[in-house]
Amino acid sequence: MTDSRIALAAGNILGEGVQWDDRGQAVWWTDIAGRTLWRLHPASGEVAHWDMPERLASFALCDDANVLLLALASKLAFWRIDSGELLVLMDVEPGKSTRANDGACDRQGRFVFGTLHEPASGPKQAVGGFYRLDRHLQLEHLPLPGVAISNSIAFSPSGDVMYFCDSLDKRIMCVDYGDTLGEPRVFVNVRAEPGEPDGSTVDADGGLWNARWGAGQVVRYTPDGTLAGVFEVPALQPTRPAFGGPMLDRLYVTSASDGLSAAARGEGDGALHTFEPGFTGLTEPRFAGAPPSGRAWQDARAIR
Repeated sequence: MTDSRIALAAGNILGEGVQWDDRGQAVWWTDIAGRTLWRLHPASGEVAHWDMPERLASFALCDDANVLLLALASKLAFWRIDSGELLVLMDVEPGKSTRANDGACDRQGRFVFGTLHEPASGPKQAVGGFYRLDRHLQLEHLPLPGVAISNSIAFSPSGDVMYFCDSLDKRIMCVDYGDTLGEPRVFVNVRAEPGEPDGSTVDADGGLWNARWGAGQVVRYTPDGTLAGVFEVPALQPTRPAFGGPMLDRLYVTSASDGLSAAARGEGDGALHTFEPGFTGLTEPRFAGAPPSGRAWQDARAIR
């Protein structure tokens, strides 16, 4: 058990993408289904949120504190916090029944993200992919297996290992990572465990922390894949953990109320949770690219 408490009763439908801004001393996350970006300053309790033009799946902090890189459902874009203006870079898997999903920056400041299948009918299929946007704003399709629900994207402290998963497959994978990638291999097989693997983060010792959707848990694995801790969260559907706080010694965990009946939904479902896990994290890498000059920014509301 943990001393987990609710940091903010946000009432998110599908809270996700949580990360700590070390410069601003704030927690950022998205409610994908609610099309809303959230920010909490824990020290003051100040909360802000912004409506998004599409579902916001994941995002990256940038060197410019007024700019975020967004992985919206159908496109990548830069977004200005103060004005709400949007600069669209490119579409994501145009013509396919997919949307962007989990994402994180690697240690070199490249944004790596995956997609999720949204079929008109029937079960999800492994037709999505994983991509990497570099500092020159060039998008690369990574040579990884097809995916139905991309998740668990995280990187070892040295940046030479990438973690990822297809939540429906219930195995967290890893791959030797750099400009080129090695052959994917199984990091942990959780098919016999409750729930599904969702988002992940890595601590300073190289341990992988994974939110287990449907099980109300965040679990820690050592770098060799050994289960080293199970932490209960009072939310049935935790989605992603991130280390934060001035000393990076608090874990923040987003959660979802999506699909839960009113009778099944508890106070913590859809809330932002926090606890002290006894480990410290790493500073979140920032996207190394910048908005191209000479390109027109738009009122984000105009592209809804």
